[in-house]
Amino acid sequence: MAGRGSAVAVGVVVLLGVLLHGEVAESAVFTVGDRGGWGMGAGSWASGKRFKAGDVLVFKYDSSAHNVVAVDAAGYKGCTAPRGARVFKSGSDRVTLARGTNYFICNFPGHCQAGMKIAVTAA
Repeated sequence: MAGRGSAVAVGVVVLLGVLLHGEVAESAVFTVGDRGGWGMGAGSWASGKRFKAGDVLVFKYDSSAHNVVAVDAAGYKGCTAPRGARVFKSGSDRVTLARGTNYFICNFPGHCQAGMKIAVTAA
């Protein structure tokens, strides 16, 4: 009987390890704009891609010419950064997606209006 209980305990530990490892392994990393990076016309980059909460977007760009601002739907539509919006400006930013639609713009003058914005929906 004692051997059977040990086997069950080991099985539970192994199962938990697999589940925890599987959760980590499921996250994906995407470079926004692929080889071209974060730039003008990035808005169509997300088309046809499937994203999940926990996936990571990597924004690569010239930090003297662009930035990345996480905005809400109104900020995305109007190309404005609301007060307190999170601004990234390293030129190599990593952003973890939340469930739902995640909106990003460049708020350098005229850039968002020229198409430097993306909306990414994570399941």
